[in-house]
Amino acid sequence: MTPAAPYSAPFGPREFQLVLLRRMGDHQPALVDDALRELGATHTEMREANKRWQARAHARGGPGEFERYRLALGAPEARHPVRGDSEAWVWPVPLWPDLRFTVLVGPGRAVWSRSLTRAPGAAAPELRTTEDLRPWRCTVDEVWRAFRDVEPREGVAPTLARLDFTLPDGGRAAAEFAWGLLQRLVPPLPGRGSMPRA
Repeated sequence: MTPAAPYSAPFGPREFQLVLLRRMGDHQPALVDDALRELGATHTEMREANKRWQARAHARGGPGEFERYRLALGAPEARHPVRGDSEAWVWPVPLWPDLRFTVLVGPGRAVWSRSLTRAPGAAAPELRTTEDLRPWRCTVDEVWRAFRDVEPREGVAPTLARLDFTLPDGGRAAAEFAWGLLQRLVPPLPGRGSMPRA
C-alpha cells in the first residue's frame, strides 16, 4: 500500500493536540496516557499524527511553519500586536482549558516562538518552591517571572526549553518544558548566572 501523502487526510485541532502529546510523552508518559483517553485516541494515532505533522514540515513546496499552524487550528481565538512589529496568534487547546497555544509571528509570517501560555483571565499557579513545580501545572513564562537569576539553556528542538533559576531559599533548580509547558525538574547545571527579566 502506498503511504498517504502529507496532505491527503484531514489534520485539525485533535491531530495537533496529538502532536503536542507526542513530544510530552518522552517526559510524562502517564499524563499523556490520561490525555489520550480523554481524546479517545491511541498511541498509534498519536505516532501517526506526529509522523504526518513532520511530513508536512519537510514537504517540498509545502506551506511555511505559520501556515501549518493556521491550517491545522483554523481561525484564531485572538490576535494582538506584540513588541511593535510582531503579532501573537492565539488558539484554544481543549486538553488544557486554562491554556492557549500561542504563536508569535514576525515580519513575513516568520515564527519567532510557539508555546502553550496561560489563557487571559485564568488564574496562574503560585510558584515559590519545587513542590509548586508540578508537571503540566505551569508555563515557561510563569516560571521565568516567578524566580530570579533565570538562565535559559538551549534545547535540542524548538519545542523544548530548559530554565535554570534560583529559589527563594537561595537554592538552584532547573526545569524542562515541552511546547512551553512544564514537564519535569532536573538537576541544575554547575555555576550561576543572571539574566535580566523582560
